[in-house]
Amino acid sequence: VQLQASGGGLVQAGGSLRLSCAASGRTLGSYIMGWFRQAPGKEREFVAAISWSGGRRYYADSVKGRFTISTDNAKNTVYLQMNSLKPEDTAVYYCAADRSPTALATMFPYLIYDYWGQGTQVTVSS
Repeated sequence: VQLQASGGGLVQAGGSLRLSCAASGRTLGSYIMGWFRQAPGKEREFVAAISWSGGRRYYADSVKGRFTISTDNAKNTVYLQMNSLKPEDTAVYYCAADRSPTALATMFPYLIYDYWGQGTQVTVSS
């Protein structure tokens, strides 16, 4: 599985960005797709994840109500719509895929995530 993240950039606080993660190499119908981020000097943290069918979603408390994760099966792509961005959202964002089709949504932050994309930089200015 190859994952290609894109859509990062520089935006002012309060603005929006949409990240995309294009998947190739395999049908991802049984995968859990996640977004993580890593800010300078900090550990990587879970942001959001979704079952490929879209039936299960889970968000970190820090982004709940501002970010929305979704899938487009026809395009084999996962999106992260980020609204009301804050300076503390500044980080490199990574998409990842995990082969745990039956995982409960509450377990999404703790899955292994077998495949990772290259990351896309998001910078939010104050």
